[in-house]
Amino acid sequence: MDTKFEAGINIAIKIPKSKYDKTVAFYKEILKLEVEEKPIDNPTISRTHEVKFGNNIIWLDCVDNYTHSETWLQLTVPDVEAATNYLESNGVETCDEIEKLPQNMHWIQDPAGSVFNLQEREIK
Repeated sequence: MDTKFEAGINIAIKIPKSKYDKTVAFYKEILKLEVEEKPIDNPTISRTHEVKFGNNIIWLDCVDNYTHSETWLQLTVPDVEAATNYLESNGVETCDEIEKLPQNMHWIQDPAGSVFNLQEREIK
């Protein structure tokens, strides 16, 4: 099987509640990037802001129970099921319990603990 992984446009920074407002202000007021709060219905994220970051989007996610920030990245593939099977055959298990996801997506982690959202690539 020839699964091709590509970087997606989304980057999520999970931010402790105590540092959230200052972090949003940094992106908006100091870096002067385009920042917009978006509605969210997620049991682990209380607020989120979308930041236009060149061709990418940074999601500033307020996570009430975190003590330090984490950066999560997006991987896209042509076929999520085939990619998941490939990863599992190489000892990489999904960890979908870490945060609610839409159907046909998975969370995975690299050996250092970096989190990746695995989802199907949009056909252009």
